[in-house]
Amino acid sequence: MYQTNYHRASSIDEAARMISGTSEGKYVSGGMTLIATMKQRLAAPSDLVDLRHIPAMKGINVDGRKATIGAATPHAEVAASSALRAICPAICNLAGMIGDPHVRHMGTIGGSVANNDPAADYPSAMLALGARIITNKREISADDFFTGLFETALQDGELITAISFEAPEKAGYAKFPNPASRYAMTGVFVARTGGGVRVAVTGAGSNGVFRQRDMETALAANWSPSAIAAVDVDPSGLMSDLHASAEYRANLVKVMARRAVAGAG
Repeated sequence: MYQTNYHRASSIDEAARMISGTSEGKYVSGGMTLIATMKQRLAAPSDLVDLRHIPAMKGINVDGRKATIGAATPHAEVAASSALRAICPAICNLAGMIGDPHVRHMGTIGGSVANNDPAADYPSAMLALGARIITNKREISADDFFTGLFETALQDGELITAISFEAPEKAGYAKFPNPASRYAMTGVFVARTGGGVRVAVTGAGSNGVFRQRDMETALAANWSPSAIAAVDVDPSGLMSDLHASAEYRANLVKVMARRAVAGAG
């Protein structure tokens, strides 16, 4: 690991000030990706600004049908939240599928969303739920936030402080996990609201998380697993690697979508 300078922030404003004074600084919370890449000498930030001790970035608040989750909230807390499960059990189920117990107790929702790993679980939930990504500077809709592989709309020094969304009428998530890493080889999050249906796919797209519009149309007309059968998934925009071909992932998109709808009820 390369040498780096460590800073411990106690507030959002302090974290922003600390990062602004660095040459190649990075925020770190759970460190599930950043620390690993530093150990492999694939990343060499000049400074690390630790976000784990900022109270304003932690916790879950449910007000009626609106949920707000602090960016430094670990996956295990999301999975165990009874208040969140009462309005959107799908996101609790998703959080409970991430990695292993160590990852779930250290990794955070904000870190996962900010990193935008193409096989991460949370980006599909954000996109399907039409979530708002709240930063220290603005709010960004999930549709505008995810811009490509490991790429987001975040500007230099900008920090995710919370995630918010209105609970859907129904929602479900299903994934085919890599047996070693538990990352999604393909995962599908479906959500139905009064405004329509949203279907988001992770782990399969060559450009990262994306919405499956044909499935949205089919499910809007018939909210049933059987509605997925008539949808053709084009493999040309999907990933092909040592784990699965693009054609195999295309089939997984349909299978996981059916399971997600069935799980949503």
